[in-house]
Amino acid sequence: MEKLFSYGTLQLPQVQMDTFGRYLEGKKDILQGYKLEEVEINDPEVIKSSGKNIHPMLVFTGNKNDEITGVLFKITKEELAQADKYEVSAYKRVKEVFKSGTSGWVYVENE
Repeated sequence: MEKLFSYGTLQLPQVQMDTFGRYLEGKKDILQGYKLEEVEINDPEVIKSSGKNIHPMLVFTGNKNDEITGVLFKITKEELAQADKYEVSAYKRVKEVFKSGTSGWVYVENE
């Protein structure tokens, strides 16, 4: 199993059903060293699923005082590939260690 941190639209039930075909289970966690910004989405399928054209995006700061709360979901490798297809090119997937000490994937700004 993989761990995927969501701080935005992947927490929405409709996005989970459209992307994974099921509702995800997870636990709240915190990612340090990032701040939250916004990005405009132009992909019509992503907008249809999320109902939004403005999505949150994490930008690396390196400051441990910058904390983002979200949910660390358990998913399969196949579902991780499906998440990659959902995320637009403005994002990249990176591995991070969360405040709980658990490591997992998160989508952040693709510089």
